Amino acid sequence: MIATVSYIQQKFDEFNKLIFDGELPRIPIVQSKATRVVGAFTCKVRKNFWGKKEYADLKLRISTQFDLPENELEDVIIHEMIHYYIVYHKLNDSSSHGPLFKQLMNDINAKFGRHITVSHKSTPEQREQLAAVKKRWHVIAVVTFKDGKTGIKVLPRILPRILYYYNMVKSNSGVANVALYMSNNIFFNRYPNSSALKVHYLDKTIIESQIQGAEQLHCNGVTVIKKSN
Repeated sequence: MIATVSYIQQKFDEFNKLIFDGELPRIPIVQSKATRVVGAFTCKVRKNFWGKKEYADLKLRISTQFDLPENELEDVIIHEMIHYYIVYHKLNDSSSHGPLFKQLMNDINAKFGRHITVSHKSTPEQREQLAAVKKRWHVIAVVTFKDGKTGIKVLPRILPRILYYYNMVKSNSGVANVALYMSNNIFFNRYPNSSALKVHYLDKTIIESQIQGAEQLHCNGVTVIKKSN
């Protein structure tokens, strides 16, 4: 599930009463778009006149970029509440996940059957999934060969590299045409982005369906411009 503010608030209140004896006042809950960290407790630290630490602008941040099982999302929320508990009670720990944090985490896991861990960063697999669904603009070269085959190449959005690929491929005796498009279709995220002189062969009907709605570009070998309608 993807966390909503109302859900996080509900769980905060529930776990505050169940685990933290209702000691933690509500703090602002913020949805983030982080792709490497699922949750974060943040605050500003400053020293008062007597040199003692004071904490301000406390927030609980949960990323909306992850679709997690509910039990994992709950563990993330509790993890951040442990950080909040330590700060709120001005307890000392050697680091953000020092001995005190680990003791509290292990006690909660044992008492409440949770599976909280020290780190809840996104996995490489999760980051790969996010990259696959995130819309990004690509320059797409659609290559048609004289033997009837068709293929594509995702190019960097850098003019010299686009021109290099376009001119080199178009000069090949076996190539009938090279057409350039600008598209943010996530279909193209799966292909490497480079100016290497390669083509990923695809059926013409697949290319046409995926390139539909893309903006066609005009290249004269020297520059690239949007093709006027």
